[in-house]
Amino acid sequence: MALFAIQCLTAQEIKSIKITDLEKTIAESKIPMVINFWATFCKPCVAEIPYFQDEVKKQKARGVQLVLVSLDLKSYYPQKIRSFAASRKFTAPILWLNETDADYFCPKVDPKWSGVIPATLFINNKKGYRKFYEEPLSRETLKKEIMAILN
Repeated sequence: MALFAIQCLTAQEIKSIKITDLEKTIAESKIPMVINFWATFCKPCVAEIPYFQDEVKKQKARGVQLVLVSLDLKSYYPQKIRSFAASRKFTAPILWLNETDADYFCPKVDPKWSGVIPATLFINNKKGYRKFYEEPLSRETLKKEIMAILN
């Protein structure tokens, strides 16, 4: 439950989580969320994060939160992820998924997820909205999905 008390933390503080922690946070979320699964070695992932941050920031007053879930190797946690994020001015909260078996954790996020990244989950439990993308998103698609979780 305290997982999203990280809202006030900077991107420099990266918490290690298990998939069960993320599942619980998603299930209990009372706010609209954009959860982006990425890694430092994934060029399309890194390319979309700046405009994810921009678009979510525009809807901050409406309570939307962006969370970046790193799927980097254990040897990257936390220092390499932290310095990578800082150098690219990632300001959204970053969590590191401490899991190695994609066959275990991927279906817990979405039954159709093969493990490809970037991947993004849009949720709004109050409205019963949940949509998953296993591909890079254009700014236009991102805006459309943010509006969908809000309306």
